[in-house]
Amino acid sequence: MRECEVVSFLMEEFAKRTGLVGDGIPRRYLWTDAFAVCNFLSLYEDSKDENYLKLALKLIDQVHHVLGKFREDDERKGWISGLRDKDGELHPTIGGLRIGKEIKERAEDEPFDEDLEWDRDGQYFHYLTKWMHALSRVTQVTKDHKYNFWAMELAKVAFKKFTYFDGRRTLMYWKMSTDLSRPLVSSMGHHDPLDGFITYMEINEIIKRNPRFYGNLDLDNEIDEFYFMTKDLNLVTADPLGLGGLISDAVFLSEMNFEKYENFLLKLIESSIVGLKLFIQNNYFSYPVEYRLAFRELGLSIGLKGVPIMKEILRDKSDLKLYFDILEDFSVIGKEIEEFWLDERNRENESWREHKDINEVMLATALMPEGFLKIKFEGV
Repeated sequence: MRECEVVSFLMEEFAKRTGLVGDGIPRRYLWTDAFAVCNFLSLYEDSKDENYLKLALKLIDQVHHVLGKFREDDERKGWISGLRDKDGELHPTIGGLRIGKEIKERAEDEPFDEDLEWDRDGQYFHYLTKWMHALSRVTQVTKDHKYNFWAMELAKVAFKKFTYFDGRRTLMYWKMSTDLSRPLVSSMGHHDPLDGFITYMEINEIIKRNPRFYGNLDLDNEIDEFYFMTKDLNLVTADPLGLGGLISDAVFLSEMNFEKYENFLLKLIESSIVGLKLFIQNNYFSYPVEYRLAFRELGLSIGLKGVPIMKEILRDKSDLKLYFDILEDFSVIGKEIEEFWLDERNRENESWREHKDINEVMLATALMPEGFLKIKFEGV
């Protein structure tokens, strides 16, 4: 079976299982849905089948109407932003978007439980940036600027609510309450400022080409702040999902007007190589299958799929050739991850079934990553 057929099957099953199509109650989760939107774009651009584009747009609408509003078990009702229905329809992201976790967020008078917090709702910045990217990609494909406009509004409120100044520097909260009124986890995510810097640049590039559509608003200040926050951070990680995200961010930066940040791009590439070496040293693939999390591994596979894209863009930079040769030597890791999880025997365990939606969607992204990885500004 060809990769596009596998991806088509996985995404159509996901659509049925989560209530995107059929009569089921919509079951939305922001991270998974961001990758799903990009997967439908991949299928649409590959096949020119309008049904895949319709699924991407329907998924966006569902996410906004489910995760842009308070939970059914929340005493608060309506749009998270507090806007009335008509205005909320026009600005569905202006109050942020819920994660989509099974348990409602921790109440103000409830004690903090680190284990339980992973299953509680609220807002994650790194989930919001994935959704911003998905919205911007839809504008790049359809030329409809309302999606990138929604990404900009989400970017504005996320920066305002997740960042704070501690008297010496700007920092970020890792997790915020559903209404963005208070932090739920105060520590800063390792790559959150980097994700902000890269994703806001993508949105802003489209804004700069069409300033009047965006009311002459831009993300210049936010981009500068995120760059200042991240330029001196140690970005190295051996976590496969974080490492895949780091490589993906390097790919995205190379696809944009990166000359101003050429040294920073080199830092991302060098950090990725160090992280890959650490990942190999950890002997991760020796773990029993029930202790392996497919979606985290597949994040690494997705990032590695972007190396050829980056190499082609930077082909005239001879000083980077050695780096790309090293990165390409690691491509076998991504292939090994994909082949492992395509084997049905490795999906017959509780770990796979517990995370089936995110696992299958990210497997689809790894097999057909263009909708997620390829930024295209032509004609936008």
